[in-house]
Amino acid sequence: MKTLLINAHPDYQNPAHYSLKLKTAFEERYHKAFPQEELTSLTLYAQDIPRIKEGQLQSIWAKQATGTALTTEEALVAKTSQDLLQQFKEHQRIVIASPLHNFNIPSALKDYLDNILIARETFRYLDTPQADGKASTGLMTEDYRMLVLYASGSIYTENDFYQDLDFAPKYLKAMFQGVMGFDQVAIVRAEGTATLPEEAIMTKANQQLAERFEAFYR
Repeated sequence: MKTLLINAHPDYQNPAHYSLKLKTAFEERYHKAFPQEELTSLTLYAQDIPRIKEGQLQSIWAKQATGTALTTEEALVAKTSQDLLQQFKEHQRIVIASPLHNFNIPSALKDYLDNILIARETFRYLDTPQADGKASTGLMTEDYRMLVLYASGSIYTENDFYQDLDFAPKYLKAMFQGVMGFDQVAIVRAEGTATLPEEAIMTKANQQLAERFEAFYR
């Protein structure tokens, strides 16, 4: 059961960030539980993730659809994208450590999703839509699971104003579980980082991590 740990924080080397505190806590728990297992790490902001823009994925997909030869630069981008997709598919446990930026995911994480949400690779379109209107089905159905380690300045779990702005976790769950067919998507939150003391934040977050970790590998 291979695990891929994705660091989606732009300031990815700063251990003071709460999502990276959760990442460290996960790593410690993982190595204690599975001392003989290798943990694969991917730091999004430490490399160039192919983007949907002219000269990259947009051009590559258009050329591949028509059988047009790629330029040397496009071929390199295409290989990077394919390598990311292959790495993703080879790991049945996906862990994402991420801050919440303006109520949404960081841009590099969105770019990463554009490299793995590929028709006929991680999902496929149906010839006939289902009765509920759904026109695709997930291909990641062999007990793939995701754990999101989220940090946010506000609190999104108290049935107040911010709950309706909790877009990012809903988006990730929709993409991984709803579109790609993951069996499970769980979230650990370090929330209220702009207002609460660190001890209170991390005590609650570590309790969540302990519970989610057990279910994640059960």
